[in-house]
Amino acid sequence: MKHPGALRRVETRIKRVIGVADMAVSNSSEELLITYSLGSCIAVIIYDPVASVGGMLHYMLPDSGLDPEKARKNPCMFADTGIAHLFKSSYQMGARKENIVVKTVGGAQTLDPNGVFNIGKRNCLAMRKIFWKNNVAVAAEHMGGEVNRTVRLLMDSGKVILKVGREAEIEI
Repeated sequence: MKHPGALRRVETRIKRVIGVADMAVSNSSEELLITYSLGSCIAVIIYDPVASVGGMLHYMLPDSGLDPEKARKNPCMFADTGIAHLFKSSYQMGARKENIVVKTVGGAQTLDPNGVFNIGKRNCLAMRKIFWKNNVAVAAEHMGGEVNRTVRLLMDSGKVILKVGREAEIEI
């Protein structure tokens, strides 16, 4: 049996849903950031435990060069513009690069079973290239495969909880 206080704590959190091509950054310990049904899209989750600032990006395409006008209107649609936007927004709230813990989820091959477009793999490669160029280490990831994922960030602790298909939730 779970501790009743812990159960109440979960119920009082403010759920903030991050949609496709969307992002949120927070410093509120009362919030829970969540994104659903990650297929070929990727969620980049960051958390600075010193500043208690965290954020989540749900991007869908690897390169803003595919459609610069869409990238200008919504930088969160693409890896290159979205990741930069996520980090800069967290810095504006007091996060520091040297303290940020990065976790990544997604990049599956769900809508393209024959691998014609390889969007999941291309999204993953774009993200890794950006992190490599900017000297950003990934602390944990759950990438690839052929499954949908739901991921949430608990702002009071920085814990990242992952649900893969019908499997039990795990912390990454």
